[in-house]
Amino acid sequence: MAALWTYDYACQLHEELTFLFRSRWTMVKGLYIITRCVPFLLLIADLYLYFAPIKNPNKCQIVIIIYSCLSVISIVSSESFFVLRTYALWNNNRIVLAAMLSASFAAVVASVVIYFATANASHVTISAIPGIRGCYRADAVKVSIMFILLLAFQLGLVSLTIIRAVQSWRVVNGPLYDILVKHNIFYYICALPLTAVNVLMQILFSQTAYRFVCEVLQFFVLAILATRMHLFLWQIDQQTHGSDGFVYISMSDM
Repeated sequence: MAALWTYDYACQLHEELTFLFRSRWTMVKGLYIITRCVPFLLLIADLYLYFAPIKNPNKCQIVIIIYSCLSVISIVSSESFFVLRTYALWNNNRIVLAAMLSASFAAVVASVVIYFATANASHVTISAIPGIRGCYRADAVKVSIMFILLLAFQLGLVSLTIIRAVQSWRVVNGPLYDILVKHNIFYYICALPLTAVNVLMQILFSQTAYRFVCEVLQFFVLAILATRMHLFLWQIDQQTHGSDGFVYISMSDM
């Protein structure tokens, strides 16, 4: 995971610096920075969680709570990009926005409760490296519920995207609109299988560390996709500024 994240940074460092220095400060730019940086902290917490010589169960519980909070922040920030994109596709429809925010709020609250519940059930055990004790969450079934909620939320967003695309495919055109639709669909083509795999991994491999690998992999992949897609959208926005691409979709709110 560290190699994947480092490689992604190296590949788009120049474009990313250009975006950070030339784009104006907006809520989405702040969201971009959070989405980009949190996986680093998540990786550090993950490595410490499973390979640090932790012998105190209370310390183990604290580290798992930190890891859980970073996980929720990472997922929420990645998905927030596509909540905003779906909102833009629906012409800033407040009813759609309210529905998405209500669903996301319910999913986040449930996820936080589940993560804290599993932190209480954490325990210290022998890690993959002989002689080193790491922390592991014991209740995988509760974690699988969190991924089921995420799966339902993602299905809702991709359904909204497809419905809007079908409704508007002969009416709305322009490069930004096309990119939003394609990005949303591609993101969820990647995200839905990852989430489904994590549901199965939490249930089928509850007594092994394999489920944690898939879990962290999803956080990294979704963050990379969300930030890369936003960076590409910003670049297209710069190229098409003043063209017909802004008739229907504007980057002013994104």
